[in-house]
Amino acid sequence: MSYPAILSFDTSAAHCAAAVFAQDALQYSATEAMAKGQAERILVLCQDVLARASLTFDDLTAIGVGVGPGNFTGIRISVSAARGLALGLGIPAIPVSTFEMLRDPFGAEATASELVVVAAPRGAAYVQPFRYGRPSAAPELIDPATPDHLRAVNLCVTGHLANEIAGNLGGTPNPTSADDDPAARIARITEWKLANGHDLATRPAPLYVRAPDAAPARDKPPVILA
Repeated sequence: MSYPAILSFDTSAAHCAAAVFAQDALQYSATEAMAKGQAERILVLCQDVLARASLTFDDLTAIGVGVGPGNFTGIRISVSAARGLALGLGIPAIPVSTFEMLRDPFGAEATASELVVVAAPRGAAYVQPFRYGRPSAAPELIDPATPDHLRAVNLCVTGHLANEIAGNLGGTPNPTSADDDPAARIARITEWKLANGHDLATRPAPLYVRAPDAAPARDKPPVILA
């Protein structure tokens, strides 16, 4: 039986994270807290985890990459690296969203009605509904105190503010965090997607639920003299 050899990595938050999944098991993973410098570090970290698993880039059959939502610049770093590696190695690069990272990687198909919640700026939340492991609607930005339009029968609320939002919706809370070994979570979700034929032809792209925070300069432009 041939098992996939997956390299996964993520820079969507203030970290560099990488992991190797091979021989039907997680071989090695590492997470380094890092607010900047991720572009210079991520591929070096990938080489380190591959070496610890006694593998090289040429041994890989797939790449899993975190695509956000998360840090605007960090997401672009990982997505660009994944695209480049996939093109050079001739293997698929499979996107894994932060919503998917928060779900149970060992029982991805178990829940018929699940709302996954990711922290958003200024006390808000990003949410996306899932049905049997697959998104059933696009993600959206909500006020966690007023999520009534998301009410559903037998709803499980997973992730950020799960207790609060489940209480508001009459659902079952499932508090989880992607901070504990994020690349390992991506690797297991990638392995599940490979086994079920999900997103194999989907080119990784940053997932932004809202536009990045950016404001035009307040200073007046200089006067151009003729």
